[in-house]
Amino acid sequence: MTIRPSLAYLVLFVMGAGWGLSVPLSKIAVSTGHQPLGLIFWQLVVVVTLLGGINILRGKRIEFARPYWRLYLAIALCGAVLPDIFFYLAAARLPGGIMAIVIASVPIFSLPIALLLGNERFAWRRLLGLSFGLAGIILLVGPEASLPDRAMAAFVPIALLAPMLYATEGNLVAKWGTQGLDPIQTILGASMLGLVITFPLALVSGHWVDPTASFGGPELALIASAAIHGIVYAVYVWLVGQAGSVFAAQASYLVTGCGVLWSMLLLQERYAIWVWVALGVMMIGIALVQPRRGRSPLVPVAPMGDHAPHS
Repeated sequence: MTIRPSLAYLVLFVMGAGWGLSVPLSKIAVSTGHQPLGLIFWQLVVVVTLLGGINILRGKRIEFARPYWRLYLAIALCGAVLPDIFFYLAAARLPGGIMAIVIASVPIFSLPIALLLGNERFAWRRLLGLSFGLAGIILLVGPEASLPDRAMAAFVPIALLAPMLYATEGNLVAKWGTQGLDPIQTILGASMLGLVITFPLALVSGHWVDPTASFGGPELALIASAAIHGIVYAVYVWLVGQAGSVFAAQASYLVTGCGVLWSMLLLQERYAIWVWVALGVMMIGIALVQPRRGRSPLVPVAPMGDHAPHS
């Protein structure tokens, strides 16, 4: 670690609080009926603007040569467009705290995908962690008192598609590499491709969002959520360089906890005891699935979208 431990942990906490805040902000963004593809387009506009500015300040160029397109397409589809469609659909109906816990399952999904792709080796400790993660999900949808409305349970599987896709993205990047690009260049190129994909889809599907028509709380929440992601992602890249990827991966715990707390504060949510038990069980599962110190995490901490803490 090349920086003082106290500073590293402070930065880690700020990262967790920032990414956690994006969960209730995203729920606010869908509160007036805005549809996913329109929201994703403007979310990517903010990310491209921020990371593009950072890239220019660093004196880096954006690479558009043919070898990079497979990487950009995988990240754009599995790291933003598809998972965020499912995230926003579920966020419109599930409490923000539940979404924060569901998104924490990224490393739980990542383990079996990593084993299938040959990115990781089997370990009984990780299998136990996977079992704890599944138990946490069951606790969310199983007990009668876990969700405010039992009809919400049908949207938990939809929400789980987002972390599954984020885990797929991370494992593909881990297997293919980034073709010599640094993380900001990679995310920026993929975000620009994501804009090209979502713009016509938003228009054709009727999901287009005109932020100038009625700019208010939901639109401001969307901009704030995307801006927070862009800034915190840049900080994450810096922290990995200073303290290592395994240390930075600990942000996943803080993202989930802060996502729950921010939802309680901003959305006035309160949860049944089973939700807190599910959160605890999920955290145990993430701890067991994580590689031991000295090895890289299963997938990068930060996906392209705003919502998922990779571990």
